[in-house]
Amino acid sequence: MSAFNRRSFLNTFGTLSASALLTSIAQPAWSRNLHRALTQADHRTPEQLAGDEDFWYYIQESFTVSPSLINLNNGGVSPSPKIVQDAMKRFHDMSNEAPSYYMWRILDQGREPLRKNLARIAGCSAEEIAIHRNASEALETVIFGLELKAGDEIVLSKQDYPNMINAWKQREMRDGIKLVWINLELPSEDEDYLVSQYVKAFTSKTKIVHLTHIINWNGQILPVRKIADIAHQKGIEVLVDGAHSFAHFQFTLPELGCDYFGTSLHKWLAACIGTGMLYIRKEKIKNIYPLFAGGEPKSEDIRKFESLGTRPFFIEQATGKAIEFYEMIGAQRKEQRLLYLKNYWMSRVKDIPKVKLGTSLKPGFGCAIGLVAVEGKKPSELENFMFNNYKIHTVGIEWENIKGVRVTPNVYTTVKNLDLLVEAIDKFARS
Repeated sequence: MSAFNRRSFLNTFGTLSASALLTSIAQPAWSRNLHRALTQADHRTPEQLAGDEDFWYYIQESFTVSPSLINLNNGGVSPSPKIVQDAMKRFHDMSNEAPSYYMWRILDQGREPLRKNLARIAGCSAEEIAIHRNASEALETVIFGLELKAGDEIVLSKQDYPNMINAWKQREMRDGIKLVWINLELPSEDEDYLVSQYVKAFTSKTKIVHLTHIINWNGQILPVRKIADIAHQKGIEVLVDGAHSFAHFQFTLPELGCDYFGTSLHKWLAACIGTGMLYIRKEKIKNIYPLFAGGEPKSEDIRKFESLGTRPFFIEQATGKAIEFYEMIGAQRKEQRLLYLKNYWMSRVKDIPKVKLGTSLKPGFGCAIGLVAVEGKKPSELENFMFNNYKIHTVGIEWENIKGVRVTPNVYTTVKNLDLLVEAIDKFARS
């Protein structure tokens, strides 16, 4: 790296990301095998590949997950593939050679190429994307940055994420806005029901509707676009919590019709832990105050939301490799595989006595995340049973009217892992 001066490094960024530039020339065997498998799969549809364990074996080899347990809580945070981990480590080492030089003058220059790459997979302009550390930071930037006054109404659900609920409650306490709550009965495969629950809560005082694209507790997908279209007809802005949807299944941000969107990149994009993204529709940027003050709070530049001070550049810049890995697999292939895995285990436990499913098996209403409960038992009992007896890591959910164990596989999860999950649920339910 020392052979490069700053000018030549930046010129190179026109065609390569920082992480691609620093990748080792030597290609390991697992990488060669993966490349071969992807090439041979070109003629097959994502649906045909979804259940091909031989193909997905090479994807699984790209991860370094522990063999001592079965991690089925990828909904919390996903591990990164080897190439992302390696990039982060290289950038960390570089940063420590001369922190203020390599961090600010070298790695920080990779932010604009990264912004463009994120915008490309989000289907929007790079001038609408800010790079943050997680979905909570991105969404709270909007929640606390909106100009609202006493009496303004916000429509949100009791099934939204606690950080967002607490942020809105803080604004309610400080500014006198009114929170209008809806309580969804889930799971649902009725779009009209889901849309109507929000729309009937709209009034002439409603300023914002807060929508969780995928309900994190049970994986329910909401019909965001249909709700957004009606909201906009009434002059209501749309804020979408996309913590679990971005890089999980296919959509673009313009297709959602939202004004604001926040997500974590360390979930389904499999970037390093502590990476996130904020989207604000271009014409809305000037109206939002940044959470961390910049020089011009009323600026129309999306970069005003990135005044975070010193931050872990090595983590941020490794996101470029996560994007490459995501695109290498292919968005359609990933979506179909995740849906296949969820439906594989759920279809095998749905008829077991006392077992109750809390997630739809239909495309469009659910994808990777599934919720399961056993009548007469607490979620924590099933969670503990599976971990103590099978070393299966999940998470028990008890939030409002949603109760069960959330199971979240990822692309490195094997069918054999899920066969053990099915065995564990069956044994627990019949014991």
